[in-house]
Amino acid sequence: MTGAGHAQTTRVPARTVAAPARVDGVGLFTAAKTSAVFRPAEPGTGLRFDVDGSAIPAVIDRLSDRPVHPAFEGMSARNTTLAADPTDPKSPRAVTTEHALAALVGLGITDCVVELHTDDGPRRRDVEVPIDDGSARAFVGAILAVGVRDLGTDAEAVRVDTTLAVQKDDASVSAGAGGAYAYELDYGPRSPLGRQSATLIPAAGVFAETIAPARTFSLEHEATAMHAAGLFRHISPRDLLVIGERGPIDNAYRFNNEPAAHKLLDLMGDLALVGRPMIADVRGVRSGHALNHELARRIVASVS
Repeated sequence: MTGAGHAQTTRVPARTVAAPARVDGVGLFTAAKTSAVFRPAEPGTGLRFDVDGSAIPAVIDRLSDRPVHPAFEGMSARNTTLAADPTDPKSPRAVTTEHALAALVGLGITDCVVELHTDDGPRRRDVEVPIDDGSARAFVGAILAVGVRDLGTDAEAVRVDTTLAVQKDDASVSAGAGGAYAYELDYGPRSPLGRQSATLIPAAGVFAETIAPARTFSLEHEATAMHAAGLFRHISPRDLLVIGERGPIDNAYRFNNEPAAHKLLDLMGDLALVGRPMIADVRGVRSGHALNHELARRIVASVS
């Protein structure tokens, strides 16, 4: 179910990274050694990935619906994967892009090329953004270490004037007039995760401190099922948050609402697929990647 709404273009300062910034690691789903290099870009070129020389703009029509692993066949989206040509199963793909995109959006960067590389085995069509600790902290730290450069011009942005909403069962995500992000997490009374929320009024320093460090998480039974399917055997609960009945296993929360803050981080990264900076009040309630992607489609379709 969707709600009607309206958005229009406006202008914001154009910014890029001041110099190349590199993060090395492994992929969450591919387990391959991988690196992401954030490179300066010309104004008006937007956010995009480069995989083996193929340019992949970070826009919703490059979203790939092909699962990154057979275990996810028939499931709703578990991450945000972009393809040079989503209709071609042999097309190069940038996998798990949402945390890198959230870092760029959170720091106010409008134009950047993210080169993805892997030296793990033969040439891969799927190259994954390094997962690091499951947050955007490494990307933000690397970018801030080289600096953010004002491009001396404006970038075209999208301003949402009236509410656009997408809902499925008891999950929803919406965008309306304003300029803040909010997320409400509620897995129900039997979940080891209590109901919690996170909010952000966009500002680079606040994002870097309160949202970027929030790590991806899974419930213990989900992690066990994925492990049985052959996934995530290269990582442990010490690396990423796995939530058991008594809280994180072999780990601890960085802050009390870390799971909700991470969901907000994902939401920011997914809505980067609008393809332009966005000015809106965004609110997610139990939403995940699939609903976030649908809202991005609705926003793009509503621009006049």
